[in-house]
Amino acid sequence: MQQQKVTFHNRDGAQLAGQIDWPADATGGYRAIALFAHCFTCTKNIKAAGNISRALTRHGIAVMRFDFTGLGDSDGEFSDTTFSSNVTDIVDAARWLADEYQAPSLLIGHSLGGTAILQAAPHIDSAVAVATLGSPSTPAHVTHLFKDKSADIQRDGSAEVLLAGRPFTIRQQFIDDLNLHPLADTVANLRKALLILHSPIDTTVDVNNAAELFMQAKHPKSFVSLDNADHLLSRNEDSRYAGDVLAGWADRYLPAAPAGPVAAAGHAAARTVTGSFRTEIHVGGHELVADEPPSIGGSNSGPAPTALLDAALASCTSMTVQMYAKHKKLPLERVTVDVTHGSETVDGEKTTVFKRQVVLEGQLTDEQRTRIMEIADKCPVHKILHGAVRVDNIASS
Repeated sequence: MQQQKVTFHNRDGAQLAGQIDWPADATGGYRAIALFAHCFTCTKNIKAAGNISRALTRHGIAVMRFDFTGLGDSDGEFSDTTFSSNVTDIVDAARWLADEYQAPSLLIGHSLGGTAILQAAPHIDSAVAVATLGSPSTPAHVTHLFKDKSADIQRDGSAEVLLAGRPFTIRQQFIDDLNLHPLADTVANLRKALLILHSPIDTTVDVNNAAELFMQAKHPKSFVSLDNADHLLSRNEDSRYAGDVLAGWADRYLPAAPAGPVAAAGHAAARTVTGSFRTEIHVGGHELVADEPPSIGGSNSGPAPTALLDAALASCTSMTVQMYAKHKKLPLERVTVDVTHGSETVDGEKTTVFKRQVVLEGQLTDEQRTRIMEIADKCPVHKILHGAVRVDNIASS
């Protein structure tokens, strides 16, 4: 298994930390990408997640796991998060994967992360299969972990609670949000293969939760008992078994052939095939065409590579702005982004300058417009262009 540290930004502009576990022979391709959501107040580095990832990579499945906002190496404050923000973090992670590599085909969640995965699944069209491990059948189940502080939270608006021996601040907004998600309806209309793994002796999330999820779901659905395992799958043999079962089950729904090469530098794996200026581009399961105008010998069957670069910045800006406005429920009706670039002399040095014009339509206040433009600067392509860039040539025969 090859491990790669990655970061991406959610729709609020917070930088989230992740890790992609690639199959050992990643350059030879991978079958699919799985997205893994960790348990409540855990991190991507919990031992069970690592063991499950290793099992999946042995079967040619790459796995991305990341820290939710305010946990692990991710930015933000845990006290400001909710179940809803966990769901949107998952959707944003899937979007980032689609932009940089390939959209996830398999969604996996542990404990409350599994409940969030179920809620996020309808918004991730690429996913054909979903698996949960020890997951509650309703988000509100988690409140039993701090029921002794519920009166304090209701009275003061927040309280510090101990979860797995660590202090966390839980706010009333977190509790209120848990009741806003009709998970039963979501599961009933999932329209994706579902695997439920649960231990019959789980003392944190009773196995009856698995029974409820199973009854709510429609076929294809499966249940596997993780006999003698605890909630966190802390024994290596339990999490490894769960990973092997997952891989075997997913085999029916995932492609058999490798999905494509993995980019060694850590960004989108793109392959071009050309015998003239017209160039076929294969990236993330999509096909594009680039070309040059007739004035320099091309056939103008597609945009020039430099125009694609402008388009990447424009589209990334538009998507980032719209995701933020939608999440914040701002009255943004339409976004138009125009990008051009050229060479200018800046401080005596020839510099490539991108000029970006963003037009925001809607009944927005000046403060909202200012904040939206700040978020526009956080789009991944903008950050790449403003960071240090290097191109390494990899020798090939």
